Amino acid sequence: MNEQIRVLVAKPGLDGHDKGAKVVALALRDAGFEVIYTGLHQTVDQIVEIALQEDVDVIGLSILSGAHLPITKKLMIQLEDAGIEDKVVLVGGNIPKRDVDALKNLGVSGVFSTGTNFEDIAAAIQELVSNQRDESVRSAYMPR
Repeated sequence: MNEQIRVLVAKPGLDGHDKGAKVVALALRDAGFEVIYTGLHQTVDQIVEIALQEDVDVIGLSILSGAHLPITKKLMIQLEDAGIEDKVVLVGGNIPKRDVDALKNLGVSGVFSTGTNFEDIAAAIQELVSNQRDESVRSAYMPR
């Protein structure tokens, strides 16, 4: 299975700064991913709906407002409610180191602070999605 990885880059909440999200979206596109960018001021409901409609592999939240924990918690609950909790979820932006473990405990696969190298983000996405697809294939052949 060598499908192109589909990445949703989302700007939740009232944060009006999207230059970084746009730059990351372009860098990921240039790295060979199919990228869907939501634009500013998306609600968690809208992000989940777009993820469903676009059948993405990865949901990347770009959050600079400091509301990363409540937004991510709400997203993870709604992904589960929608039956798509298997999506790789990444959070980027102004994320204090003290909050990284809390985000990972919510089910986030990766946290990228501002200034993270684009190649590192792309490599992480490639690895996470590859591992997820491998696990999905294995579980399809394993009796329950």
